[in-house]
Amino acid sequence: MPNDFNQHVIDEFRAHRGRLSGPFEGGRILLLTTTGARSGAAHTTPVGFLPDGGERVLVIASAGGAPSHPDWFHNLTATPRVTVEDGVFTYAAEAEVLAGAERDAAFARAVERDPGWAEYQAKTSRVIPVVALRAIESGPPNVTGATSWGDGLKAVHDGIRRELGLIRKEIAESGPGLGAQLRINCLTLCKGLHNHHAGEDAALFPFIGSRHPELGAVLQLMREEHERIAALLAQLQETVSTDGADPGLVLPEVERLTDELERHLFHEEEQLIPLLDAAAM
Repeated sequence: MPNDFNQHVIDEFRAHRGRLSGPFEGGRILLLTTTGARSGAAHTTPVGFLPDGGERVLVIASAGGAPSHPDWFHNLTATPRVTVEDGVFTYAAEAEVLAGAERDAAFARAVERDPGWAEYQAKTSRVIPVVALRAIESGPPNVTGATSWGDGLKAVHDGIRRELGLIRKEIAESGPGLGAQLRINCLTLCKGLHNHHAGEDAALFPFIGSRHPELGAVLQLMREEHERIAALLAQLQETVSTDGADPGLVLPEVERLTDELERHLFHEEEQLIPLLDAAAM
């Protein structure tokens, strides 16, 4: 993509925490910052990504089916340490170019969800690379652009809402079978929600409770909400993990999860954001 178009997408992405308009509206896009192989300068590029179970995400170096790999791919093969912005979090990651059967399986999943990837491959003689980006642990998550702890919590919640909306849309538009990539999308969401709530139970709620003991009953109610959501997540995981899972059975479970989760997120935002906004970051 031309640099001026890229910059427009980057600016909109950062201004709206990953939400884009136009041709990328409703897509899974991240910002990938690599180190120039020749210049050593930082270069940021918007790229589409695939969830891959929560431990990593996958990006595809299609360049629209051009005869050569995109510059960002050459950069990360020279310097695999990259920075990822997903609309909520900014984190360092290690890039690994997938090979052999692992690459082929990942690309096949991508094609199943979007035949456009196959069209790009058909336009070029090169084998289009698939790259895994694995987060490097380096302290607490960095919520991009958060101005307060409360703003950070709202950003995380909105990211969850957005992903749930994408999955609901994908399931509604899917064919007779759930499909491998859509199954992974669902399982990745389940794992992310579990980790988010585990972190709140272990750190955020005790932190607030130690400073506001009068909120003990409220925090206990939120823990109980976590337990109800965990039960819905377990049922969803079981359903989508079944071979040949029927989207017609999965969608109602996602809708129930969405309803229960939205009530919980609103409850947390109403009770906790004023307290967190008053705390220094």
